[in-house]
Amino acid sequence: MDNTDSLKAEDINEMPDMPLDFLSKLKENFNIKGQKPDAYSALTLAYIGDAFYDLVIRTLVIAEKNRKVNDLHKTTSSIVNAKSQAELVTIIMNSLTEKERDIYHRGRNAKSPTMAKNATVHDYRIATGFEALIGYLYMNNEEDRAIELINKGLKKMGYFT
Repeated sequence: MDNTDSLKAEDINEMPDMPLDFLSKLKENFNIKGQKPDAYSALTLAYIGDAFYDLVIRTLVIAEKNRKVNDLHKTTSSIVNAKSQAELVTIIMNSLTEKERDIYHRGRNAKSPTMAKNATVHDYRIATGFEALIGYLYMNNEEDRAIELINKGLKKMGYFT
């Protein structure tokens, strides 16, 4: 066994040329085993995808300017909702790979026991598909692809240009 097989977190932190993504850091520091993204249910992927998307949007909102927390919340909520997500996914649909479309459809078709307030069933299901896709990409260590898709959609919607 060579030295690369026994790297520890502190070793990796001393190697600036070796990037380590967020999920890998979590797995390393909390000893998370996890599963392959295909093994998770569509609603589980949507659950984590919603959190990832929310974090991206919150980061972009606070980067715009410092403002009152209530203003930050209102701006974020206007973007992180089923209607906006349904619009975003419509914009990026032609950019998705076949695998990504499959994941999106799996999420869209999942039967959720809950329903978002202020959303149509149609928009809610599309948003769930989008969140499942983002969750899948995150759990597959493809954060760059998730951010690329989010960026493309947001720019075409006129956000953060």
